[in-house]
Amino acid sequence: MKRIGHIIGGETILDGSAVASVFNPATGQQTGEVLLGGAKEVALAVETAVRAQPAWAATPPAKRAEVMFALRDQMRERRDEIAETISAEHGKTHEDALGEVTRALEVVEFASSIPQLLKGDFSRAVASGVDTFAEREPLGVVAGITPFNFPSMVPLWMIPMALACGNAFVLKPSEKDPSSANLIHDLLSEAGLPPGVLNVVHGAKEAVDAVLDHPEIAAVSFVGSTPIAEYVYSRGCAAGKRVQALGGAKNHMIVMPDADLDQATDALLGAGFGSAGERCMAISVAVPVGEETADRLVEKLGPRVRALKIGPSTDGEAEMGPLINRAHHDRVSGLIDQGEKEGAAVVVDGRGLSLQGYEEGYWLGGTLLDHVKPGMSVYDQEIFGPVLSVVRANEYGDAVELVNANPYANGTAIFTRDGDAARDFTSRIKVGMVGVNVPIPVPVGYHSFGGWKKSIFGAHGIYGPEAVHFYTRLKTVTSRWPTGIRAGADFKFPTMNS
Repeated sequence: MKRIGHIIGGETILDGSAVASVFNPATGQQTGEVLLGGAKEVALAVETAVRAQPAWAATPPAKRAEVMFALRDQMRERRDEIAETISAEHGKTHEDALGEVTRALEVVEFASSIPQLLKGDFSRAVASGVDTFAEREPLGVVAGITPFNFPSMVPLWMIPMALACGNAFVLKPSEKDPSSANLIHDLLSEAGLPPGVLNVVHGAKEAVDAVLDHPEIAAVSFVGSTPIAEYVYSRGCAAGKRVQALGGAKNHMIVMPDADLDQATDALLGAGFGSAGERCMAISVAVPVGEETADRLVEKLGPRVRALKIGPSTDGEAEMGPLINRAHHDRVSGLIDQGEKEGAAVVVDGRGLSLQGYEEGYWLGGTLLDHVKPGMSVYDQEIFGPVLSVVRANEYGDAVELVNANPYANGTAIFTRDGDAARDFTSRIKVGMVGVNVPIPVPVGYHSFGGWKKSIFGAHGIYGPEAVHFYTRLKTVTSRWPTGIRAGADFKFPTMNS
């Protein structure tokens, strides 16, 4: 059985008694165990990073970019291996895992442009004989706490940008699917990253708290559920850190009466059931406008949801895999139970699914609920599973109010042929990422990802230009060199005329 250890200073640490089991979600069988570190391991990782960071920060940005270019090449050559590592512990289909790798590559490629991104500003003669220049410097040691649903992509939303900016990094990945984090370390090491610049500490809450409390960690990036995001933000800020904490979501897709319903149906299937709904940008609520639109949409969705091909990642025809573990499977099933009791109509029921040869896997079929309303558990909570709820809106304005009233504001979309409606929607909607006939509006790597309201805590989005500002701090230098003219002491506040 595989034993997954921490990686500190380029060395794998396999000693330790506290462990967690790692499972294959398709079979329910244990495939390994991962060490659970705590304050001791985090302290060692930070100490190692503190020693390694100054030399890395002194490395010219073009040289740091070379490591990112080499990482890109490694990922392209080994994309199937990376995807197989993801699927073995998460359960998502191979094609879905390959998509995760591709989106991670976008950020690596953007980080490769770091010499341009770190160019400073210069102003000559801001006053008589006075010049000013501004530059951005690395913070030092930064950390990331990442979730199970994207074990490669989310760490690679953080690590390349932090490293390219000259920081050292401590990663605390999810203990549910930890192997991807170690593979990322190995890829970067092979790409030329010096030992100790990236360190991986596996663990649970004790490790998280140690990261948040350690005085040498200057900033923390987090992606996970909203309650934990708020905890990470509050505790990290209280310890004087810069924190970006991305939380949960309840993403709505408005379907206008003029929309191409076949296109909308395809979009809802992929966005709602891809990766078994375990995406913070999954569409979990369809909002058809008008009863006729709703009836037609549900009529089209029902057979397609029933026909979803569900299977293990080794099945090349599978469209959806299992959930991550038994506890999460039972939670999602329980929310469907509760929704049915509260009055939601179960159009397609995915409960009780069993696959021959994989009877112990964490399977839940696609589920379609109609006549869902705010106040029901299936609407108010982030389900994070293959459950699509239909909330009917009488008019377009009602649909916009529904989205804007939700406490989550990660992503949303509208499907329409009407340019006026689309323009009005993008202007009025109070959500961080908006799609027009695009169901999952995750920005490309050279833009930045981030929701609003309870979907994020902190001022900066993740990756893209926002990441450069998050992982660096501004230094402005104003200089005057002696010119042989001495004007004497000046006690008024300095101005451009001084």
